[in-house]
Amino acid sequence: MDSKIINLKSKLDIYKAMTGGGNLADCPVRDVIQGLNGKWSSLLMAALAEQPYRFGELRRLVPDISQRMLTQTLYDLQRDGYVHREVFPTKPPSVEYSLTDLGRSMFDALQHLLQWAEFNHDAVRAARAGFDATQA
Repeated sequence: MDSKIINLKSKLDIYKAMTGGGNLADCPVRDVIQGLNGKWSSLLMAALAEQPYRFGELRRLVPDISQRMLTQTLYDLQRDGYVHREVFPTKPPSVEYSLTDLGRSMFDALQHLLQWAEFNHDAVRAARAGFDATQA
């Protein structure tokens, strides 16, 4: 039997035991990855890894994100501890977003996945097209 499956099964058993039953709601992997799974999260993390941005700058950088989704995604990233929101006492107040130390450490790992996605995008699209052709 594949050792990766055994290791995952063991980990899942540990997570289940931590909650006193069959619930995987407290699975550390699911809990953390879920926060990065949003449509815009990885893109915003990549932008903030380059430099801090004001809200309006992020909105212009990613023009197809709605103001509501940008606000919600930044809020979620801030809640998870990846993004710092700083309000400057100007008239009107300006807000700047930057990565926290936790966010930078997470982005180090995420960056490998983003690079893999760029490198393999054509292969994934071809696989999808081939699969879809067999389903029609």
